[in-house]
Amino acid sequence: MIDKPKKLRRRGIYLLPNMITLAALFCGFFAIVASTNGWFDWAAYAIFIAMVLDGADGRVARWTNTQSDFGAEFDSLSDMVSFGVAPAFVIFEFALSNMDRLDKVGWVAAFIYTATAALRLARFNTQVGIADKRYFQGLASPSAAAIVTGYVWVCDKYALEHPLVNIIAVIITITAGVLMVSNIRYYSFKGFDFRSRVPFVGLVATMMVIAVIFSDPPIVLFTVFTLYALSGPVFTLVELRKRQKERRRHNKEAGSH
Repeated sequence: MIDKPKKLRRRGIYLLPNMITLAALFCGFFAIVASTNGWFDWAAYAIFIAMVLDGADGRVARWTNTQSDFGAEFDSLSDMVSFGVAPAFVIFEFALSNMDRLDKVGWVAAFIYTATAALRLARFNTQVGIADKRYFQGLASPSAAAIVTGYVWVCDKYALEHPLVNIIAVIITITAGVLMVSNIRYYSFKGFDFRSRVPFVGLVATMMVIAVIFSDPPIVLFTVFTLYALSGPVFTLVELRKRQKERRRHNKEAGSH
């Protein structure tokens, strides 16, 4: 008897987590379109919504056991658009394209941010499974996008117009890019379990945090993510001083013997 050829099983994709990723990608695309029309507040909304969606798609995939290699690659490409290209485009349209006599500095700063975001994502993808999940190596691209976009949002809301605004924009854009590809460690908050029980005080504190954010979203979000960006260098300096003190103490103990 001749065996019948086996039918090849078609590989599909999981709908729910990839739809969330697609929504994040749309937010990044919309932010670019909004900035070209001068709707910088809407561009900021879109990028911050993309951040929420980016954090949700992975958790949904884990909770529903629908992780896949396709989803991981799609998520990375979505992040590149939403947190690499879109923030650079938004701040370029808002401030970096208005650099008098320094027009090239603006697009160079925007390109540096985009390139470092790509390098950050590529490095992250190669370290999946071997890196310590408690920490990020370098500032995560969503946090960098929040700083860049948050600055535009604050300046747009309060109608800040001054040559100094453009200069600060260049500094923030390049600094955010450099932090992304640095070896500075940042706490990832991945160990936090949303399904675990928390004290009642924790719920009250969460409500207060939400209220503070909604009191003035541009100022609060920009401040929070800027402080988070600064926490990495501060943490690194503290660790270096601890190691130096331990080394000195060890040398003293060795010398006394």
